[in-house]
Amino acid sequence: QVQLVESGGGLVQAGGSLRLSCACAVSGRTVSSYAIGWFRQAPGEEREFVAGISGSGLFTYYADSVKGRFTISRDNARNTVYLQMNSLKPEDTAVYYCAAKRTASASMSLSDYDYWGQGTQVTVSS
Repeated sequence: QVQLVESGGGLVQAGGSLRLSCACAVSGRTVSSYAIGWFRQAPGEEREFVAGISGSGLFTYYADSVKGRFTISRDNARNTVYLQMNSLKPEDTAVYYCAAKRTASASMSLSDYDYWGQGTQVTVSS
């Protein structure tokens, strides 16, 4: 079983930065057994992939819209995954969710993820 809690969202001006955290509580397995993804959902839009990281942290994947601006990382000793977001744009405004996948290989597909957090709101003002 996995429980995920996101934090770090808020209101920021365009061009600013935020760092999101995803605290992972796991039982029966180590957190490195799980790939973690960040997704986001804007009002009236479908949930979309933002970034993913393998269980070891060696492999990362990004949506084209955030490549070069966002960085995903993880600290397995602290059971936490981070999303550093720089050069934020108003179109980055959304609820951001972290999700865990039962295997260590990351995926860009929403349907591959088994556990979800409740989300944290990110609002970027122009």
